[in-house]
Amino acid sequence: MCMSNPFNPAARQCRPLFFLMAIATITFSDVKAQSKNPYSYQDLSQLFYGKQKDSIKKNWSCPALYTDKNTQKKYKEIWDSRTDFITGAMENNNYVFQQDIYNYLSGIIEDIVKKNSKLIPGKPILLIDRSAAANAYAIGGNMIVVNLGLLSFAKYREDIAFVIAHELSHNIFNHADNFMKEKAQWLTSDEYKNSLNAVLDSKYERFSRLKKVFEGYSFNRSKHQRYHESDADSLAIVLLKQSNIPFDASFFLRLDSSDIQYKQPLQKPVKEYFTAYSLPFEDWWTQKRSKGLSTKNYNFRDTTGLQDSLKTHPECKDRYAKSLSLSDINAQHTAVPASIQETANKMLIWNMYDNMSLTACLYRILLEKDKGNTDSWYDFMLHNIFAGLYYNDRQLHRFNAISVTPKEYISQNYYELQNMLEQIPRETLEQYYKGLMNQGFWQHQTADAKGLKNFMSTMILDPTDSDKVKAVAAKEFLTSYSTSMYCEFAEHFKKK
Repeated sequence: MCMSNPFNPAARQCRPLFFLMAIATITFSDVKAQSKNPYSYQDLSQLFYGKQKDSIKKNWSCPALYTDKNTQKKYKEIWDSRTDFITGAMENNNYVFQQDIYNYLSGIIEDIVKKNSKLIPGKPILLIDRSAAANAYAIGGNMIVVNLGLLSFAKYREDIAFVIAHELSHNIFNHADNFMKEKAQWLTSDEYKNSLNAVLDSKYERFSRLKKVFEGYSFNRSKHQRYHESDADSLAIVLLKQSNIPFDASFFLRLDSSDIQYKQPLQKPVKEYFTAYSLPFEDWWTQKRSKGLSTKNYNFRDTTGLQDSLKTHPECKDRYAKSLSLSDINAQHTAVPASIQETANKMLIWNMYDNMSLTACLYRILLEKDKGNTDSWYDFMLHNIFAGLYYNDRQLHRFNAISVTPKEYISQNYYELQNMLEQIPRETLEQYYKGLMNQGFWQHQTADAKGLKNFMSTMILDPTDSDKVKAVAAKEFLTSYSTSMYCEFAEHFKKK
């Protein structure tokens, strides 16, 4: 029986991934022992939030608001889809419980709730999303979700407090619940039905006319959502001031750059990060080989003016201009603890690897090295990347694992690295994998990291490429290291 393959992104449901970090190349004499893994396998949402998932299904029952049966039926469909979204995300391990990060975020929420008890009668349910997007979201039902990407991106506690206050404001205004009502009413309205019937009755350009019907609905929805965002911004500032938490409008300007992926250049040529491990390197790997027009002199134009990818949000510069007068001038800001950001970064990198987004994952590791980070965990992850790429190449899935990003959204260094992973010959890729298996950093690794290395070696070097061999190796790892966060990876190779 074939098993789901985490080395093939097309076979897995990938979570969105984007944001920037800043990072350092190390000599083996400077290597620091790998620190304890940030969470255990049992902290993933499928296991940790099992009871909450059942509680949501039980308690989020759709209210009977409409006498019209069709409207009530449509409303229940939309309501249930929200419940399915959350419970499905829990089952897919999109969320994780990490004690330090949870305590940090929970402390911010408590500060806001305590001083705004009339508006927020009870502390909301908090979930931590593994997404790298610098974002958070409210889904109604007194629940908010904060992405790991926000913790990695934000500079100050006050930045995170504003985002949380913004999402709390959405819940106070009942934006999610009201949207479900509006959608149900629109989809069962005479106007909507007449629009569809007019399209069906027409003889020409049915597709174009049908597209306009849905575009009209999407446009109205987007417009209303932008109003909602402005309302949420305004109330968030009130919540912060009531809580004696400073507000700084310049956060919007920093946020405006959060969606531009991997624009930060590396501090050294790509080649030097690999020759530091005594690995071979050919310069042509980084130059895209193509027929016709040359790509060697591609102009990496500035894309910082691209529209904010959070389409429901107003432009960050507009938000800055509207709220500048409300900023607390000369207020003291508290930096996000380095330990919190380090934990979030590791969790993001591991999640990206488990989703087989290898170029982005490797780029983040090189950025960490630029920052002077000597934790040998990043060397361990570099090994995992080339192990994954080598396996993928043998399975004819190399291109998918690289997860190619358009040139407009990346730095020249990222583009070179992407080209390298595409073009490095299979024989040299095998040399990279085997060379990294014998590096000095392994003496600093934890037992489960070494166990994962052995599991991957069994899986990759098995000449028969047998699912049975992989399943036996996976079971052995899961039995030996049952609490390791790396169990998530081994689970993909269990026999179904």
